[in-house]
Amino acid sequence: MSVAATPLDIVTPVTLEGPKVRLEPIRREHAGLFWDVAKDALEDIFRWIPYPMRTLEDFLQVVDKAFAEQDRGESVVFTTVERGTGRVIGSTRFMNIDRVNRRVEIGSTWIAPAWQRTAVNTEAKYLMLRHAFEVWKCIRVELKTDALNQKSRNAILRIGAKEEGTLRRHLITWTGRVRDTVYFSVLDLEWPEVKARLEAKLRR
Repeated sequence: MSVAATPLDIVTPVTLEGPKVRLEPIRREHAGLFWDVAKDALEDIFRWIPYPMRTLEDFLQVVDKAFAEQDRGESVVFTTVERGTGRVIGSTRFMNIDRVNRRVEIGSTWIAPAWQRTAVNTEAKYLMLRHAFEVWKCIRVELKTDALNQKSRNAILRIGAKEEGTLRRHLITWTGRVRDTVYFSVLDLEWPEVKARLEAKLRR
């Protein structure tokens, strides 16, 4: 007798916290804090984002869109906070949630330049992967990036995700460029090894 899939039991809001970073539920007032920390480095941070992030109004619209996605059950959106200072330093989310097939994507991630190439991103990904696999009981977590964004591709590989392939001419960006998108994933069967690797990195 076949057994029907058990959908993800996603309870929100949720806060994920480690020694260095806290991922807390996004609030509307975070839009101004995002702008404050990002406004002097917009090209560096958002070069590969397919929608415009150039003005405070863009940030307000992105936050409005995040709430709309959450209301539809499609996303769980976080503000990334440096624990030591309480400063807002970026954002990330669970997105493209597929409850029946127990699958989510981690994406729309950005971090202000002063915190790039630190343990912040590694710890945030660890917290999200752990929650997806150990609390929600996902069988698959997806990540994707612009094929031209080699820095992001390398970072995704470093956390232990497997590159699966490229969707050619996948998106039309806000500038009109047609983007190829590279997909990666971590499976539930791979999580114990990926978890051990990430924990070892975070202990360094």
